[in-house]
Amino acid sequence: MRGTQSKVFRPRRDFKGMEQRRARAARLFKAGKRQAEVARSLHVSRQSVSRWFLNFLKGGIRGLKAAGRAGRKPRLDAEQLSKIDAALRLGAKAHGFRTSLWTLPRIATVIEGLSGVRYHPGHVWRILHRLDWSLQRPARRARERNEEAVRQWVCKRWSVIKKKPKNSAAGSSLKMKAASHSGPPSAAHGHPKAKRPF
Repeated sequence: MRGTQSKVFRPRRDFKGMEQRRARAARLFKAGKRQAEVARSLHVSRQSVSRWFLNFLKGGIRGLKAAGRAGRKPRLDAEQLSKIDAALRLGAKAHGFRTSLWTLPRIATVIEGLSGVRYHPGHVWRILHRLDWSLQRPARRARERNEEAVRQWVCKRWSVIKKKPKNSAAGSSLKMKAASHSGPPSAAHGHPKAKRPF
């Protein structure tokens, strides 16, 4: 797993920008624009504009103010995410693990130790995705591997034991079996040598 050197953590939704869009819609409503025109000019759905228009009729521009955050607050803020990112970059051994391999349970342990927030290892991927980390699988090779012996084996022995296609008869690319002359004739209808069973 590897991430970028510096990461700016932005909120998932731009609440301020959404509120500004609704304020522009209110100005357009005041100017007498139809809902379809407002939707096209702001690049939003007609359903959203219809909902905004009803709120505008009930409470004016105040009716379109942000109601607050949508959904549940994230359990980790931007500062905590930055600390987690920096801690993961130190490597697994720096956190007391025997190997330098990061696993999801290990990362969940580090996150809990740094932030006090406990995550199921299966959900750690969401955090890693926000940190721009990706899956990196280690190449499995024996410690005793002799690269020169492997190279020689591939060059000499592998070419001998590798399966090769059998020689095909020249002419046709079809791999069909010819009819056997030694077997009984076909009993198919219309075959000249076919013997009828009755």
